[in-house]
Amino acid sequence: MGNTFGHLFRITTFGESHGGGVGVVIDGCPPRLEITSEEIQFELDRRRPGQSKITTPRKEEDKCEILSGVFEGKTLGTPISILVRNKDTRSQDYDEMSVKYRPSHADATYDAKYGFRNWQGGGRSSARETIGRVAAGAIAKKILRQVAGVEIIGYVQRIQGLEAVIDSGNVTLAQVESNIVRCPDDKIAEKMIALIEQTGRQGNSIGGVVECVARNVPKGLGEPVFDKLEADIAKAVMSLPASKGFEIGSGFAGTLLTGFEHNDEFYTDENGEIRTVTNRSGGVQGGISNGENIIIRVAFKPTATIRKEQKTVTKEGEETVLAGKGRHDPCVLPRAVPMVEAMLALVLCDHLLRNHGQCQVL
Repeated sequence: MGNTFGHLFRITTFGESHGGGVGVVIDGCPPRLEITSEEIQFELDRRRPGQSKITTPRKEEDKCEILSGVFEGKTLGTPISILVRNKDTRSQDYDEMSVKYRPSHADATYDAKYGFRNWQGGGRSSARETIGRVAAGAIAKKILRQVAGVEIIGYVQRIQGLEAVIDSGNVTLAQVESNIVRCPDDKIAEKMIALIEQTGRQGNSIGGVVECVARNVPKGLGEPVFDKLEADIAKAVMSLPASKGFEIGSGFAGTLLTGFEHNDEFYTDENGEIRTVTNRSGGVQGGISNGENIIIRVAFKPTATIRKEQKTVTKEGEETVLAGKGRHDPCVLPRAVPMVEAMLALVLCDHLLRNHGQCQVL
């Protein structure tokens, strides 16, 4: 239960951190979409561990294998299975964690729910599960680009107290990928990198905020009442490991404004399209996309597993201490960027297909 996401464009992820591999089954992808393993690999390389000095040193190539659903470079309309094999596992690093609970990790809650857990690398609660999401997101992104010209770009906006001011309407992928922290503001990026390195040397971790923008989103995506577009986006990104907060448009800052200050006034542009002067709504009004850029922010907590010694208990409730071993990111934000992009793409692709089925018949 809980391993499947989406309605018409539907994904099911599988696998554990130190098992044979992880992956995804995608159902509902339209036929005849041209897709290659290289396009999927591009996104996986942005997510993979060991990519820079500020990420976990675990060395995984994360090479994707398309097992089904694609023939001669085109989708068949049948389920697409994608597998990434685990290779650089060091399960012995987690021996102590098999009996001691890591503070703020999923160890204790998995035991509370199932009475049994895979403690090697965190098992199913590991961020390696997101490989399947990112692989599926690569396909969703291509559908969105091809059908509607939608472009999705995420970036690190804040690391702890270091915040970048970024023009979400014009930021480019090249700017995001120009540095290892994935912040388009080069000056702030340098400070972010230094802070992450310093924190990692201390055996500690820090968090921050990823902002993500979707441009050229068609009007009309979203299903009242319970499947409002921002509600589905919120569920999608809040299902990511370490996510702790979600905003769209003005977010919490909007609570400081009056209705007159916050409302997005309408106008008609030179093409006769109804637009809004401002975009405090973040591209969604009444749960339905209004044609403006969709702008979201996702807060990620500091990585739970740290090398500093902390008080904890064993599975039997005995008090003890634990200093985390293994290889972990001192900050998840740089690798979380493609994850947020993928989840936003999955929601928009699903709603695009739903909208075509519901509203484009006559």
